[in-house]
Amino acid sequence: MNRAVKWLCTGTALYLAAITPRLFHRPERMPKVYYAHRGLHDNEGDAPENTLAAFEKAVKRGYGIELDVQVTKDGKVVVAHDFNLKRICGVDRDIDSLTYAALQKYPVFDSQETIPLLSDVLKLVDGRVPLIVELKYKNSRSLVCELTDALLKNYSGFYCVESFHPGAVFWYRLHRPQVCRGQLSSNFARHDGQRTLIHFISQHLLTNFLTAPDFIAYHCQDTDELSLTLCRSLFGCPAVAWTVKSKTRLEACRDSFDYFIFEGFEPEKP
Repeated sequence: MNRAVKWLCTGTALYLAAITPRLFHRPERMPKVYYAHRGLHDNEGDAPENTLAAFEKAVKRGYGIELDVQVTKDGKVVVAHDFNLKRICGVDRDIDSLTYAALQKYPVFDSQETIPLLSDVLKLVDGRVPLIVELKYKNSRSLVCELTDALLKNYSGFYCVESFHPGAVFWYRLHRPQVCRGQLSSNFARHDGQRTLIHFISQHLLTNFLTAPDFIAYHCQDTDELSLTLCRSLFGCPAVAWTVKSKTRLEACRDSFDYFIFEGFEPEKP
């Protein structure tokens, strides 16, 4: 065997080792339902994203729910996607610079809804549908994992956690290995023009050897990503498509994913 072949074999082995998800002692898989992205929401209506109204609508229609959590200045776990309020509330303030009480002054998309506490969302859902909880991990000082876990630990319904940041997924591997955890990713260069080393590593799932995820949640258009394909086909790791925004897209990616997070339409239930 010449040197080039040896290097190729070594590189391939290292690559496969890097992208390997959890192989043993996997937790229960998430239920096979469609998941409403930030609830069954309408940002121009009375049930905008990540609000109690949107979650209630999803529950009534029998959809699972994907939601986002982060932490306020006074350590409350709230449900909101953006770190800044400008898009959803029209105020240029970061959520972690405000107390929960201060957040209640700002309606979400000019509705009657405000940013809810995760604890209130859990009371509302009460195990009626499964939850995908995305951890918005802002930096290494964030307590979002610890504070979120303290609330979810006593929740009787099914839930799993996911994050774009490997640090959050790794936290769950260390501290709550029995909880189903997922790595979020996409082809960042294709969608956002992000071409840094960090984005390359994330795109190709090269931190899986550290985080050992139980599922991969990937952009629904990125069906040609090698690392995603290998995780699913070679290692038997479930793949979750985000965010599917039409029936046409749902059909186009159905063979490449096992679960689907949707928005802007209602998929036909099996």
